[in-house]
Amino acid sequence: MASLSIAMVLQLLLFVAALYAVEVNGYSGGYGGAVELVSTVAEQREFDYYALAVQWPPTYCSKSTKCCTQSACCRGSNSPSVFTIHGLWPDYNDGSWPSCCSGPAFNETEISTLRGVLERYWPTLSCKKHGTCSSPVTGAEYNYFLTTINLYFTYNVTEVLFEAGYVPSNSEKYPAGGIISAIENAFHTTPQLICTKGALEEVRLCLTKDFKFRDCVTGSDCPEYVSLPEFAFSDDLNGTKTADQSFTGHESF
Repeated sequence: MASLSIAMVLQLLLFVAALYAVEVNGYSGGYGGAVELVSTVAEQREFDYYALAVQWPPTYCSKSTKCCTQSACCRGSNSPSVFTIHGLWPDYNDGSWPSCCSGPAFNETEISTLRGVLERYWPTLSCKKHGTCSSPVTGAEYNYFLTTINLYFTYNVTEVLFEAGYVPSNSEKYPAGGIISAIENAFHTTPQLICTKGALEEVRLCLTKDFKFRDCVTGSDCPEYVSLPEFAFSDDLNGTKTADQSFTGHESF
């Protein structure tokens, strides 16, 4: 997937992004609407940079005890074992972002050919409905998703961290500084780390509008040592392996 040319879709995406804010929290694949596809047009000032956010599913899933067919947290042994896409977001230098928009309905058929990739690498990790911002320009949704997927594979956070020895474990803790250094060495940029109860939940890479690395506005909020938990599985009432929502050192809520 990384071999696909990002340049082929950048021009249209940059034009669209200057006019519209795009925020997508996960792909539901039409399975009951875990993502409420509400398309919006942002009539706000032009954004300053992009944040490419990837999330660690076991940490994210530990925050919920609810299970549903839409959530990839509930796939049992098929739950994601890599960092998955959270989004490619337009942000402002003051720490805010485009929001509060309205517009025509999102056309999910625009991205139907990407469905398999989205379900695997950009799954919904929640049973809650999320708002989605999109563009009414024909083909803009496809270009946004394709560009984000290309960036995800080009800057493969999972590969970088695993090769550096930061692998999933429910017993080990890793230095946050070491995780940052591994990404700095690979991409020559400092990432922003987001943690929940001492576990790494998200890695953000900040990019200019032409997709060159730049500094993130906000620093990391992780402690000195962090965990990278793995899914634990338990038999449900039907004997099916499901992801256990409680992890060592974490409380569910």
